[in-house]
Amino acid sequence: MKRNWYRRMLLSYFPIFLFTVTILIFLSFIVVNDISHKETVKADRITTSYMVDRLSRSLKDIEMDVLEEIGKNHRYRDFLNIRLTDDNSQVIFDVVDSMRTLIASDSLLDSIYVYRTEDKQVLTRSGQVGWESFADKAFIEQALANPDSHGWSIVRPYHEFSTEKDKRVISIYKREPLPFGTEGLVVINVDMYAVEQMIRSMNNGGVSFVDVLDAAGTPLFSTRGAGQSGNAEGGKVLNRLSVELTGWSFESGIAAGQLFMWVSVISYVWVVIGLLTVVFAIFYIIYITRKNYKPIRVMMNRIESIQLREDAFGLKMDELSMIDHTLESLIQQTADFEKEQRENLLVSRRQLFHDMMQGSGPEKVTERLAKLGLLPAGEKPQQLAFVVVEIGRYRDFSSDFSTRDQHTLKFALTNVLQELAQADGMYGWAEWIAENRMGMIVGLSGGSVPAREKIREFADKGRIWVAEHLRLSLLFGVGHVEREWEKVGLSYKAAIDVLLHKMSLGKQSVVMSEDLPDEAGRKWYAYLQHGSGLVKEFRLLTGEWRAHLERLFEHLEKDCLKDEDIRMVLLTMMDMLGSELSDMSDELHSHFKGPEAKAKQGEADDTATLDELKAYYFERLTDIYRTYVAHSETKNHRAMINELKAYIEENFENPDLSLKHLSDRFHISGKYASYLFKEEFNMKFVDFIVQLRMERAEELLATTEESVQNIALQVGYANSITFGRVFKRIAGVTPGDYRKLKIKPGKARHTEDI
Repeated sequence: MKRNWYRRMLLSYFPIFLFTVTILIFLSFIVVNDISHKETVKADRITTSYMVDRLSRSLKDIEMDVLEEIGKNHRYRDFLNIRLTDDNSQVIFDVVDSMRTLIASDSLLDSIYVYRTEDKQVLTRSGQVGWESFADKAFIEQALANPDSHGWSIVRPYHEFSTEKDKRVISIYKREPLPFGTEGLVVINVDMYAVEQMIRSMNNGGVSFVDVLDAAGTPLFSTRGAGQSGNAEGGKVLNRLSVELTGWSFESGIAAGQLFMWVSVISYVWVVIGLLTVVFAIFYIIYITRKNYKPIRVMMNRIESIQLREDAFGLKMDELSMIDHTLESLIQQTADFEKEQRENLLVSRRQLFHDMMQGSGPEKVTERLAKLGLLPAGEKPQQLAFVVVEIGRYRDFSSDFSTRDQHTLKFALTNVLQELAQADGMYGWAEWIAENRMGMIVGLSGGSVPAREKIREFADKGRIWVAEHLRLSLLFGVGHVEREWEKVGLSYKAAIDVLLHKMSLGKQSVVMSEDLPDEAGRKWYAYLQHGSGLVKEFRLLTGEWRAHLERLFEHLEKDCLKDEDIRMVLLTMMDMLGSELSDMSDELHSHFKGPEAKAKQGEADDTATLDELKAYYFERLTDIYRTYVAHSETKNHRAMINELKAYIEENFENPDLSLKHLSDRFHISGKYASYLFKEEFNMKFVDFIVQLRMERAEELLATTEESVQNIALQVGYANSITFGRVFKRIAGVTPGDYRKLKIKPGKARHTEDI
């Protein structure tokens, strides 16, 4: 039979389909171009924002780095003191070296110089320059006139000496000493050429451009090519962003910006063409459909002559609906009948299975089995056992597979185990009794092999096959063997009881009810003894707690406790440990109370075997032990610092007192003793000793008539020369002048510090 009508329909609709799709493709192209334009604007804004952000961060970093160095380096403050600078030229060298290091560390930083108000001297990286010789006097005068300004200057020319060429820089100045001093200024200059190069490195001149304008709108520089300008060949400005620190404006755009305007104009033309095409297609399809329907109508007239039915549900139907309704009714009735039969059979099977499992309604079990076709065709089973099959790590199983795949795997698992039982000459009937558990009644006839061993072999074979082919781990709990169908429920209860011990028996994938030990030998106080022993060793920081935990798990495995009893024993142990440690510090408290502790307990609840639970508690207790050890060491650290300080205050008059002496006295290294002083008192060990000795010397000079030599010996110096040199450096005067001037103790040193 030739399909002329099919070819006619295909050839009629295909041209208009092809034409319509072509138009839509062109429209899609225009839409994509329009979207590309918007994305280009967005991308350009992101790029420009990155430039602005990087420039702002670079300027902030320069300012913060310089101010941080000035704040930490006391030589900058020493330079403002003319007398100190005259006496010690090393101050100038140190400040110059610091400025050179800062300039070398940042490519944008051009120069730094310090202006001293008292004598109008300027210190640059090249050395000290007099006021008359310094070329940037105008900027300093402007800064002195407006000392509270905190922003960056406009782009200005700069050179240190008259022989140098001008550089374009932006500058910022700060009063010295920081933050609001009046003794001088620190001026930071950033090279505009380096700024331009940094911005050019972030811009592809062949694709986009960036114009930078100052606060007055005057162009500073641009990344456009030599032939680009304005909004013509140079491209249209798409984004404008401002730099808050400098007041500059960044204007950016795409070099070929006019292309998008033409694309936008063309897109509207194609939209109109597309709409007209759709309207034409609608009318053409209506025409072709009416034309091609004529042979279908002739066929329907012939079908209607059979007069199977004139109407349905009181409504007159057309020919297509009549045929469709008749066929649908017949198919639906057949499908409903078959489905009802299957469902009734499945419901009856499951109901009987659960009745036998729960031990309810055991009467006439054999008759019900025969009626449902569940009895084996051959010899009647003489030994029956209930096997509970549990899917290991069911949470991973649920997350790894969709609901449909889970049902498929469970169906396959049911069939596989039943077929394996039949292959071993056993009767097998399996039903799912929970989301992760399947129940199976296994029956055996007579034989030389004991039923218990044969069931174990079957379970091992099923476990291995499923692991290799379905990638699932199974745990089999086998109840004891019964000889009557009515007593299968007793075997089910025994199998369930086996699975209550799956953590301690987890090393075996097939567990028989006979494997469970007698509960009479279990001694609960032994578990508590191990727990209390662990807590005691924890407190003593001996590390022997691990042995206690090891023995505890050995007892738990040996006694085959139920899963809930194992978790209760371990939770009791953690409560005992928490009552001992949680109040010592906030960090230790978080290990036992609060969200972190709840999350940790959730991890413990997720463990499936005793080995996993053991590994978890070893890891968790190790973390708690480290925290406890760190807490104990911190307390010892504080005690050591206080003991060192007290010993030095009592023995500072000893001329042999040194870091080595402290090392021998307290059994610590000299470096560690020095580190403790620096950390706790923010000063060196030597400075601390000198401070104590000078305070005592001032007191003796002011209140006694002892000679300088005797006072030197009393405060720990071997001779008066060394004592006099140190005293003058600290107090500003010699010991003899100190006594003649009758200065009060501490006054000279305080005056010098000011």
